[in-house]
Amino acid sequence: MEDTTKLNTSKLGTKKYWEDFYSLEKTNFESNPEDTGECWFSDNDAEEKMIDFLMQNLRTHSITEKSTIIDLGTGNGHLLFSLYEEGFTKAKLHGVDYSHESIKFSNKILSEKYPEALDNISFSQVDIFDSEWKPPRFDIVLDKGTLDAIALSGLKLASGKTVVDAYPSVIDKLLKDNGVFLITSCNFTQKELIKIAESCENLKLWKTVSYPIFEFGGVKGTTICTVAFIKQKI
Repeated sequence: MEDTTKLNTSKLGTKKYWEDFYSLEKTNFESNPEDTGECWFSDNDAEEKMIDFLMQNLRTHSITEKSTIIDLGTGNGHLLFSLYEEGFTKAKLHGVDYSHESIKFSNKILSEKYPEALDNISFSQVDIFDSEWKPPRFDIVLDKGTLDAIALSGLKLASGKTVVDAYPSVIDKLLKDNGVFLITSCNFTQKELIKIAESCENLKLWKTVSYPIFEFGGVKGTTICTVAFIKQKI
């Protein structure tokens, strides 16, 4: 049976693409401070749905107003800034990205538009697959399109694993017991995301987020999906 979790490679999976992309976004922001860059999946209200999910599940599992939260592939930091605006003002929000330009851009937005949040929001350049990276554990791990981009790289690690195969172990490394992993994807189906995440025995499906359903040629589906997992102590 064909493994549908394997995607074709694309320039969207290259570091150079994202360095160039966020360098341009930073330049645009310097010319127009109101231009804080692209919000991925805005056509599907994915960011709003992710935030609404966390707000609706406050004080469930590890989700509180004071949660420690990490955003993988943070880009321009838009998701974390939105979380802060929506009430997570006592949380510790950290964004990581392997693009140096992404982190420069996010920090510039932070210092110029959210100076009051300097104690709450932070960013750092990280290769999440680097075995030398020793992060703390977080209450919540967020991914909005990052696994999609990772999958398009086609890269393999020294262990021989693809980055997609190694991804669940990164989430396990980052999450506290009873922590929440919330991921949004446009390249993987809900079923595929569950298969990928649950390849790590500690990660178990918790809830899914509903999106409008379309039908084409007798087949029903959505163009995007958001799935939440819990890290269970085994």
